[in-house]
Amino acid sequence: MVYVTRRERFNAAHRLFRNDWSDETNNEIFGKCSNPNWHGHNYELHVTVRGKVSTETGFVVNLKDLSRILKTKIVDKVDHKNLNLEVEFLKGMIISSENLAKAFWREIEHDIKLLGAELHCVKVTETENNYVEYFGE
Repeated sequence: MVYVTRRERFNAAHRLFRNDWSDETNNEIFGKCSNPNWHGHNYELHVTVRGKVSTETGFVVNLKDLSRILKTKIVDKVDHKNLNLEVEFLKGMIISSENLAKAFWREIEHDIKLLGAELHCVKVTETENNYVEYFGE
């Protein structure tokens, strides 16, 4: 089994908060990340797929195809957006990196299978010190 990873980047704003909590509780739990005027990150998205190497192409997947999926299914929808307000597939969730990784997985899993590979990991880097990895459920 060979693992292949593609990195994409995007910039976006969000706010960590719950509507059913007071501003004080949101601030206590989420701190400055609950700023009512939002805050932003320069995110990195790493998607790792796995599969057998094709004897015809020498690839697990064609990286052009993987990049196209990531751009059309995720990056084009989230880049320079307010993730809480403008991204349909993120509606109704707390916009944490953990939830982003899970949502991104759901958005691309089917298309990765159509490439003949298996989705292995979605990694979302929010800052140089913080990232999450999701391996499916």
